[in-house]
Amino acid sequence: MRWLAGGSEILRRKKKGAGSTPQYRHPININVGMFIFAIIFFYMSFCVYTYAKKEKIQFYEVVEGDIVTDHGYTGIIIRQESVQYAERSGHIHYYVREGKRAAVGSRIYSIDETGNLSAYLEKKNEDNAILTSENLTEIKRLLSSFALSYSNLSFDSVYSLKSTLDASVSEYVNFNTLENLDNMMGQDGIVFLQVQAPVSGVVSYAIDQYEDLEASEITTSTFDRTGYSKEITKAGQMIAASEPVYKLVTSDDWSIVFPMTKEQADEYAGRTRLSVIFHSRNLEAEGAFSVLTGTDGNLYGKLDFNQYMVQFISDRFVSFEVKSVQADGLKIPVTAVTAKDFYLIPVEYMTQGGDSSDMGFMREVSREDGVFAEFVPAEIYNSTEEYYYVDMGEKSPFQAGMVLIKPDSDERYQIGPTDTLQGVYNINKGYAVFKQIEILNTNEEYCTIKKGMSYGLSVYDHIVLNADIVQEGDLIYQ
Repeated sequence: MRWLAGGSEILRRKKKGAGSTPQYRHPININVGMFIFAIIFFYMSFCVYTYAKKEKIQFYEVVEGDIVTDHGYTGIIIRQESVQYAERSGHIHYYVREGKRAAVGSRIYSIDETGNLSAYLEKKNEDNAILTSENLTEIKRLLSSFALSYSNLSFDSVYSLKSTLDASVSEYVNFNTLENLDNMMGQDGIVFLQVQAPVSGVVSYAIDQYEDLEASEITTSTFDRTGYSKEITKAGQMIAASEPVYKLVTSDDWSIVFPMTKEQADEYAGRTRLSVIFHSRNLEAEGAFSVLTGTDGNLYGKLDFNQYMVQFISDRFVSFEVKSVQADGLKIPVTAVTAKDFYLIPVEYMTQGGDSSDMGFMREVSREDGVFAEFVPAEIYNSTEEYYYVDMGEKSPFQAGMVLIKPDSDERYQIGPTDTLQGVYNINKGYAVFKQIEILNTNEEYCTIKKGMSYGLSVYDHIVLNADIVQEGDLIYQ
């Protein structure tokens, strides 16, 4: 029975396992091509990212040219002015326009004590108020000049302009009417006092209490225009006796005094004449220049002119620019300029290599079998009457403490003294090479450097635009 039971158990196990299939694990297949592609993809992605993050090196082509550095100032005008006062009360009427020259005895204005002349002119102007083309041109000039020199910091000048325009238009209308009405007014019994010029000069109707100002009296407060005012008497206006009514400028000589810093005064040291630009008048003029010390101890520049006085007859303050001396040379960007230190080696130590045409120096080399002289070729970056300038970088064959031998002599020189040169990085050869420069003039963007220098730049050389991101020897891909 036990045998039968064991046999049935064996048979049952065989039947249970007869329908099952053995399980096998599949081997992992690595696609080499995909692996290589992934490596290339990540490498290219890294290169693109690095390139995008890296600061781009741009170059500039050296050109011939010069620059003009302009300094802007605001100065006060000083003239030989004589203020004239009303002889009696009444309504005033002018015969001479602002900025016109009047001879001795010329009729300048009239005083109408009764008011009959004013009423007569008002009636005539209503019937025939005409502005000539010359009048309109002068008004346009006043507006253009104001627009060019306007600043939000001096908004009060708008009111001064309004007064000037009102007075000008009124004067123009009255002038045009008065020219042919003398006889007619006499026939109508209109009587008025006519006032003539006591001396010859240019007429101006702008009175501002600065007529007697002297250059030696100027202080910083003189340029404070907070309380500045300019009175212009209008034609037909009622005035009282002894009130100022006009002034005569009796000389074509005039001056501009303007505040200066110590640095600005040093910049103009030795110069006796300056060329200035008046943008509001589209005018350039040259004046005699001097520096004076005000009563407050501050420095002031003074420009003296003998022409163009009439163009500024109505102005007391004027803005202008001083043109610096033009420097003719090579023009490069300021950002391209850098500085580098060099070793100084006396010129008498220079020699030629024994079996080559290279120039360099003989250095002292100590060995077990003695002391020898070894030729070292050198790249010269600059030279003076006493020294050559050689590289002192890590890759330089010259190092501090190295002993050089003077040709045909027992004299020795130990490398140590250094000096700094200004320069740029020339990239004509595809890598950065320092070239010395000598700056003649500069402004915010460009500088003019001396051309024709030994070891310097030439026209059409390519230089690094931003020297701060490059070191000498760096490969540059243009």
